[in-house]
Amino acid sequence: MTARLGALAASGLYRRRQHRQSPTPAAGNMSDALANAVCQRCQARFAPAERIVNSNGELYHEHCFVCAQCFRPFPEGLFYEFEGRKYCEHDFQMLFAPCCGSCGEFIIGRVIKAMNNNWHPGCFRCELCDVELADLGFVKNAGRHLCRPCHNREKAKGLGKYICQRCHLVIDEQPLMFRSDAYHPDHFNCTHCGKELTAEARELKGELYCLPCHDKMGVPICGACRRPIEGRVVNALGKQWHVEHFVCAKCEKPFLGHRHYEKKGLAYCETHYNQLFGDVCYNCSHVIEGDVVSALNKAWCVSCFSCSTCNSKLTLKNKFVEFDMKPVCKRCYEKFPLELKKRLKKLSELTSRKAQPKAADLNSA
Repeated sequence: MTARLGALAASGLYRRRQHRQSPTPAAGNMSDALANAVCQRCQARFAPAERIVNSNGELYHEHCFVCAQCFRPFPEGLFYEFEGRKYCEHDFQMLFAPCCGSCGEFIIGRVIKAMNNNWHPGCFRCELCDVELADLGFVKNAGRHLCRPCHNREKAKGLGKYICQRCHLVIDEQPLMFRSDAYHPDHFNCTHCGKELTAEARELKGELYCLPCHDKMGVPICGACRRPIEGRVVNALGKQWHVEHFVCAKCEKPFLGHRHYEKKGLAYCETHYNQLFGDVCYNCSHVIEGDVVSALNKAWCVSCFSCSTCNSKLTLKNKFVEFDMKPVCKRCYEKFPLELKKRLKKLSELTSRKAQPKAADLNSA
């Protein structure tokens, strides 16, 4: 199938004729040419003042320049041509374009033909590890399309054998094991110097190195797993960490760039640092840094201790009343309905009897 995309909208001649009438016949060669020209579709002649569409030298009435399938004008002037007929993109796809065996969408451009199906290059992937296969090749395994390493692993699993992590082939003899990975004995050597490795081998970007070669590379070692850090490094507590291994000492959740709090050589998230060591502001729920305002049996940031009604800042020297477990300044309290003030006063008296000498809120009002 040979299909060419006619960029009709980019045609200078058509663009001009979209915005003005075709010239009326005049004496000379132009009038003769137009007088003898016929529409490529209906073979009828053109009226003297009629607008004409020119597509690669072929002339059409404006109403004749339409999709051969749906007979509608081409959206934005773009069409596909196949076997001498022009189609809009939708009908061309419906009639001729193959569908992807993975996503079900039409394929325009490069088509991967495999496993008795058609695929977008990005959709043809290994069914186990999801790596793209378009440029790697694949192996058919029990009706599945797999990359070669996955195929070898599946083959070894069926035979009850191991796969070498260096060459990705089946190990027929006794494997050499390192951190639960298997190797051919002659493949367990340093990538840099070629020396035979020991239990002190280091792994970096899928390659193995002896300890001296690895140290020369200056690669940081994670303080948790003791493995090399290939990507982003977290520097904290005098050590270096993988992002996912730098976690709260209490809940063991990674900080992932969020703030942490240090205590006795350990790192804590804000919540657990507060629970174990700090005061939490009743208003903003953050650790209180600096002075703490203790009022209404709660702790507050200096900036958060304010009237809950008018939001004016308060200090312990100001007169305030407790309402709904929050402070209310005297000015706002005076605006409360009389019945509400009576109920608040009774509640304050009851509280004072139960836990004296706490909460002298109404006394200060």
